[in-house]
Amino acid sequence: MSLTVKISPGVHNTVYLPYLTAEQRTQVFFGGASSGKSVFLAQRCVVDLLNGGRNYLVCRAVGRTIRRSVFNEIIKIIGGWGLSELFTVNKSEMIITCSNGYQIMFAGLDDVEKLKSMIPARGVITDIWVEEATETDRDSLKQLYKRQRGQSDKPKRMTLSFNPILRTHWLYGEYFGGWDDSKRTLERDDLLIMHSTYRDNAFLTPQDRADLENEKDPYFRAVYTEGKWGVLGDVIFTNWRTEDLSERRAHTENMRYGLDFGFASDPAALVVTSRDAARKTIYIYDELYERGLTNDVLAEMLKPLIMGDYIYCDSAEPKSIAELSNFGIAALSAEKGPDSVVHGIQWLQQHELVIDPRCVNTITELHQYQWMKDKDGNSIRKPVDRNNHSIDALRYAYSGESSESEVDIAGWGWNA
Repeated sequence: MSLTVKISPGVHNTVYLPYLTAEQRTQVFFGGASSGKSVFLAQRCVVDLLNGGRNYLVCRAVGRTIRRSVFNEIIKIIGGWGLSELFTVNKSEMIITCSNGYQIMFAGLDDVEKLKSMIPARGVITDIWVEEATETDRDSLKQLYKRQRGQSDKPKRMTLSFNPILRTHWLYGEYFGGWDDSKRTLERDDLLIMHSTYRDNAFLTPQDRADLENEKDPYFRAVYTEGKWGVLGDVIFTNWRTEDLSERRAHTENMRYGLDFGFASDPAALVVTSRDAARKTIYIYDELYERGLTNDVLAEMLKPLIMGDYIYCDSAEPKSIAELSNFGIAALSAEKGPDSVVHGIQWLQQHELVIDPRCVNTITELHQYQWMKDKDGNSIRKPVDRNNHSIDALRYAYSGESSESEVDIAGWGWNA
């Protein structure tokens, strides 16, 4: 059956229009509250069914939440566009069927048996949309990928939509390794990530906007107003962001290099960095993060990264420093003194850290580096000795500057 339906582009928020026909295997739409991302994806479902060739499975972690959210939103769009005669809605089974035979089916990830029986009347499931994907776990998502079996002339797509929550969430580690906070999108052959906020939604009322703009809580403002991954708990560093630093690096001469030694369980970690003292900003351009390197191999890997400059190393390994020197590396021992770890942490906290997205291991450490807790679960200002190899290397790179700065550790009010 051939359908001819004209839908005005004006029904969509302009920012989403390029993604009506996006074909990446995995598509992530995330951002702040009231950004219009879920409405757009619901609109895309309707458009795709009208065009034919696509069947949708729409999921949430808990099935009972679907009816009052995505299911109702899609029905609202069909009615609002005057298309009710072209669709049949089975409210009890939550299946919407277009007159050309293609369907949108709805299921909760808490009902595995129902998921197994979801077979469209025509063709195969080409699209799975997981709304509020932060509610799901990794295993459930992997199972959904397996539900997209069978031949189709349309590329299969997995679409995730959500408000970001914590950077420690598994979704961040799974998909955001190359994400740049200064950009709106990341587009690869197999992955699309699109960020949006309330500012992208032309259909909000002034009161809607005011409610978001007046949010005072730092976490809720970051997540729901700005649509950024939030930070809670005892994470040590929150003063950082990612940015493509390729151009800056090409014009920066005063590089600093720090190295933390490792071999088997711990990696050898190098950071390539520079500091703008006037703006209290530290830039991290590149990293080396490798296990199992003997010092001769490590030296050869360091040479193209440090270009003959001095590198500041962990002073606890004088033998390794001497060996690197014998292999042609200008290796120096980083300065250490009383409370040097805590002192160096506070010095770094006084700067903004800007990190190139290619430094995925450094970024991961910044997400996970935390304060220790006492027996009662209270934080003490002593860092847990893990997830800190690149961070230690960063401290070593600036050990001279930080040791000379005036940092009143006693004034913090806790024991290091």
